[in-house]
Amino acid sequence: MLLAREGLRVLVVDPMRRGSDTLSTHALMRGAVLQLHRWGLLDAIRSAGTPAMRTTTFHYGAETIEVPIKARDGVDALYAPRRTVLDGVLGDAAVDAGAEVVYGQSVVDLIRGSNGRVRGARVAGRDGQAIDVATDLVVGADGVRSRVARILEAEIHHEVLETTASIYGYWKDLGLEGFHWFYEIGASVGAIPTNDGETCVFASLPPDRFENGRRGGLEGLYTSVLGEVSAELARRVAESDGPGKLKAFAGMAGFLRQSAGPGWALVGDAGYFRDPITAHGITDALRDAELLARAVLEGGDGALTNYQEARDELVKELLGVTGQIASFDWGLDEAKELHLTLSREMNTEVDLLRTLDGAIATPGSA
Repeated sequence: MLLAREGLRVLVVDPMRRGSDTLSTHALMRGAVLQLHRWGLLDAIRSAGTPAMRTTTFHYGAETIEVPIKARDGVDALYAPRRTVLDGVLGDAAVDAGAEVVYGQSVVDLIRGSNGRVRGARVAGRDGQAIDVATDLVVGADGVRSRVARILEAEIHHEVLETTASIYGYWKDLGLEGFHWFYEIGASVGAIPTNDGETCVFASLPPDRFENGRRGGLEGLYTSVLGEVSAELARRVAESDGPGKLKAFAGMAGFLRQSAGPGWALVGDAGYFRDPITAHGITDALRDAELLARAVLEGGDGALTNYQEARDELVKELLGVTGQIASFDWGLDEAKELHLTLSREMNTEVDLLRTLDGAIATPGSA
């Protein structure tokens, strides 16, 4: 979208259908909401019936801390659109900007010149029919298990081994306002109101407990963790219409990966991943999309290298504190301190986004 708005010729290939769901917490932090506002897309998120979150409440055992969302820079609330909504809005905006978006296709290989530079991509659908597309740049935005990164053999140069497992489902009419995050020793749960009157309720726990407990069934493990951390949330869930099927993520180590090279770049989870317990993945992706787009417009391999270095410098503290939270190696007072550190780092991120000029962000600026 951003590149097409600047007049570049852009092809997007997505193996899924338009607006397909995917494994995601889908809570947007202030940085992500700011990006959607700057890009002129926040009204579309609101128009889809996405509820506005005007408070974030942290529950540390019996202690409750409610944080109001202060109006700043055109953002007066947070949102948690389902990916069926958010991805559709972003895809449609790319098309409106002039990009060609093709669903049901994916990159199966890369094309290199005699000097090893990436010169294009081989794209195929489910029928196996492949075409070669010549490009000046291939961007892998294909997630934590990125095929593009695998083909490139892009090295991981920093890893965070602390991780959590998560189980979540969607529940009707829980009667909660705002985001709610609950913490007890050894586990965490959260409630994220989203579209269609539903609330995403997740349970995060250490991977070893997840692996041992899932043998008895996800539902029993999920219910047990909810009850341990918040009896009130567990009661609301028990009285609500339940999800068709619970979803689970077994956990994965966080990493920073080489994300730029001759003729290629990685963005989003393909290049940088951290544990979802801090619900920051979409915010990371929208921030880095603009950093990369600006580097592409600047031109040259050096600008792409600078994009990676700027990203790494920005996220190293975020990645570290997320690992500390994901370790569950804390008491409740320590958890509060970690969240204060996280908040400071997120404010630094927002301050950076506020410094970006609006030329690339404005629809129709090409």
